[in-house]
Amino acid sequence: MRYFWGRVGCGGAWGGGGRGGGGGGGGDDLKPQRLDYLNEALALERQGDYDAALTSYRLALRDHPNDARILQNMAIAFTKTRRYDEAIRHYRRALELDGSLAGAHYGLAFLLLQRGDPDGAAQHLKTFLAHPPRGPDAQKWIEHANQTLHDLRTSGGARGDAAAPARAADERTGSS
Repeated sequence: MRYFWGRVGCGGAWGGGGRGGGGGGGGDDLKPQRLDYLNEALALERQGDYDAALTSYRLALRDHPNDARILQNMAIAFTKTRRYDEAIRHYRRALELDGSLAGAHYGLAFLLLQRGDPDGAAQHLKTFLAHPPRGPDAQKWIEHANQTLHDLRTSGGARGDAAAPARAADERTGSS
């Protein structure tokens, strides 16, 4: 487990709080404080360090094993590192925990499409479109999903959109 160390009793930037009961008298008592692994992972992703981000996501997941949003973010990072099987597994687990995660349906749809499962992709696109996300970028994802679903219907399910997983990886829907 990673910690940063703050001086107890100093307040301010070192973290506050009084000293624990009894003992010692020296002013150098240290108290471990846990890092925020999720925010660390998001920051690492913004810097393009997806492998380090995945390490932080794993630590966040250890602390919160049933957090569907952490699993969704891990799936996105796995997609960006071209570890598609892991991405699919994490999207599916996220959806087991929270079937309403629009971003997980969206991302999983395009990975399934890439893997040659147009029926599975269509199912997740329909679910995504039934409860689309809101927000400033939502319309472009909705239009992309609609277009892909239309293409699937008119082409009999054969659509090879190699760029779709990369676009899907940019999606962080499900949070309004």
